[in-house]
Amino acid sequence: MDKMQLMLVDDEERFLSTTKKLLAKKGYDVLTATNGLEALEILASQTVHVVILDVKMPGMDGMETLQEIKRRFPLVEVIMLTGHATVESAVEGLKSGATDYLVKPTDINELLEKAQEAFDKRRHLEEKIRVAQSRSFMKSPREIMRETG
Repeated sequence: MDKMQLMLVDDEERFLSTTKKLLAKKGYDVLTATNGLEALEILASQTVHVVILDVKMPGMDGMETLQEIKRRFPLVEVIMLTGHATVESAVEGLKSGATDYLVKPTDINELLEKAQEAFDKRRHLEEKIRVAQSRSFMKSPREIMRETG
């Protein structure tokens, strides 16, 4: 996993297109979804490392979407994004598994910094999983001696 794959989820089409263009200019691959259900469909079919998720959306809101992402795709890092920030929604999002929380309008460089931190966190988790899996396949010297003795 070398290049971060981002997904923006927001019901504001203008925000999606503008932010996607800005991120593409900086060399990032960006997928977009206009609602939670669309985001879940994309996650089921494509590799996404970090999701930038709007809190306020019609239908399945950001909190419901976050909970479903964490249930189905636990390694996907989610950064909550809102123009309607409250301390309560920030705390609820972080308790539900969000990596971070940003307030609209957010600076594109700050968004990228948070996304990179989330991506690094995911890579660290994946490395821990790989190490744990490799240990479960390796035999201890004592086990090898038992088998050969």
